[in-house]
Amino acid sequence: MLKKGGLTALLLFGMFFGAGNLTFPPQLGFESGGHFWPAIAGFVLSGVGIAILTLVIGTLNPKGYIHEISQKISPKFALVYLSVLYLSIGPFFAIPRTAAAAFSIGFSPLIGSGHTNLWLLAFTVIYFALALWIAMNPSKILDSIGRILTPVFAIMIVIVIVAGALKYGGHSPQLASQAYQASAFGKGFLEGYNTLDALASVAFSVVAVVTLNQLGFKSKKEYISTIWVVGFIVTLLFGALYLGLAFLGNHFPLQVAGLPKDANIGASVLSQATQAIFGSAAQIFLAIMVTVTCFTTTAGLIVATGEFFHKAFPKVSYKTYAIIFTLIGFAIANLGLNNIIAFSVPVLLILYPITITIVMIVIANKFVALSKPGMQITVAVVTLTALLSVLGSQFKLAGLNALINFLPLSGASLPWLIPAILCILLSLVLPDKIKSESFEME
Repeated sequence: MLKKGGLTALLLFGMFFGAGNLTFPPQLGFESGGHFWPAIAGFVLSGVGIAILTLVIGTLNPKGYIHEISQKISPKFALVYLSVLYLSIGPFFAIPRTAAAAFSIGFSPLIGSGHTNLWLLAFTVIYFALALWIAMNPSKILDSIGRILTPVFAIMIVIVIVAGALKYGGHSPQLASQAYQASAFGKGFLEGYNTLDALASVAFSVVAVVTLNQLGFKSKKEYISTIWVVGFIVTLLFGALYLGLAFLGNHFPLQVAGLPKDANIGASVLSQATQAIFGSAAQIFLAIMVTVTCFTTTAGLIVATGEFFHKAFPKVSYKTYAIIFTLIGFAIANLGLNNIIAFSVPVLLILYPITITIVMIVIANKFVALSKPGMQITVAVVTLTALLSVLGSQFKLAGLNALINFLPLSGASLPWLIPAILCILLSLVLPDKIKSESFEME
């Protein structure tokens, strides 16, 4: 059981490990200052805890989230929600972000600040051309490269973390930003959204089921126990990595004044710390490792997103989807890492509450029968609350913001949580109750 769980956990860790996992923790550490511990607690809760819970719950049903959502809410909602989710973890956010992060962390420090946009364009032309070539001809080499290079790169980051902690652990952090001073836990919780891991868990749970079934199990009990082992190991790996990267960002004496205007703080911490600890030549090795690691993720996401849309809308061929999503990713990647993050945030602030609510409903329905209209109302209320919260924040609508701030836990950036819980409780008494299907080993 431990061996099977360990093997599956390492595979999933390699799949999850990408650009956001590298850049957001050190940026959080830098910006949170003296409010580091509540900030990293919020980040780990949303970036790791919710993501792994989503993965585990999805893995417990071999039919996946599309079946759960179709049964409990509606097939049309399942298709729309999953389409938006795949576009988010695919061509609009995650795919371009991996390319932009590879450039920002690996190559930008090598070429300096001159003609950055032209260098980024040249880099992404080659990067996406190769990614499309692999996506058009998917083979075992993509999987083998990812499995080999991701652990090697992760070990290198651990070395940087340990060496950085020993060298800079005694340095005082800078003054926390206003957002972290106001609500360190809430701000950290929202930053955890940016990793996209909870959304990716919905898609990766299907991969986890396939992997686990290939290993073979003697009983349902062994299968379920192994799933929890997988969740525990992945949580431990990511939690330790996030804590270490954030601690490095919190104590490394980053010289902000010398950075380009559009520089990403997390990427700057990682590259400068690597050079300061191991010398300038280490940047070349870092560039190669980050690029290859992000590249395998990019190609894999093109394949996964293309296959989902071809299955959902089969009139268009897989190869056509792959070309379209590659071109979208290429175009958005040239906006730069910070711009990609900025325009992705509003969508994530809507998608994440819906995703977490769906997981809550699935968990609750495993223990008690819930009303289908009640579950539909729950998702509708959470979607509306999240949408209004984003509109109020983005367009500075004072009245709308006041309404959202009136809700409990709005100060912790969770105004949708209490309405979600109340609606789930309402589902216990409303009519047309359904029970979650029991899981049986085939």
